[in-house]
Amino acid sequence: MTAWLSFLAVFLCSWSLRDLVTEACTCVPIHPQDAFCNSDIVIRAKVVGKKLMKDGPFGTMRYTVKQMKMYRGFQIMPHVQYIYTEASESLCGVKLEVNKYQYLITGRVYEGKVYTGLCNWYEKWDQLTLSQRKALNHRYHLGCGCKIRPCYYVPCFATSKNECIWTDMISNFGHSGYQAKHYACIQRAEGYCIWYRGWSHPDKTIINATDP
Repeated sequence: MTAWLSFLAVFLCSWSLRDLVTEACTCVPIHPQDAFCNSDIVIRAKVVGKKLMKDGPFGTMRYTVKQMKMYRGFQIMPHVQYIYTEASESLCGVKLEVNKYQYLITGRVYEGKVYTGLCNWYEKWDQLTLSQRKALNHRYHLGCGCKIRPCYYVPCFATSKNECIWTDMISNFGHSGYQAKHYACIQRAEGYCIWYRGWSHPDKTIINATDP
């Protein structure tokens, strides 16, 4: 009986650890503008190579990239050659294809290296909307002083003048909603933040809201 109980305890522990690793990567939905503003580095790049680095329990994938354009992070790292991510998707590692697509990649810099993951904003470039591409050039920068507050059920109200209420969670629950694809939260001259649709003509009352 003692041997059986010992085996059962080991089995349950190993099952629990495996289940924990499998379910470890859980990301809170975030509007692309917040993902942009919270990142050290935002680039458009093509992956031209990859290498599994033998560090950590599961290893780290190092992607070699050809940087096409940088949108954020000039002072930190003006040119990015490598992107690092966890090798395991269960630990939020991203899988990027080599010599196939251009990607928008956001990430944080740690000890001189750029790290990204499933909870960062990364997307095939041709899947971004025109509004998102224009916002990367200029409009997201203008909204980094604003706060985008998710709304999970109606009614929702802004609690301060610098808030925009994000309602995609009600119907889409994440990046793919209409506001995420087509709107940026921009600060007006008097300090109020409002949703601004990228393809329309800029409002004269919005601070420096000229087309990029």
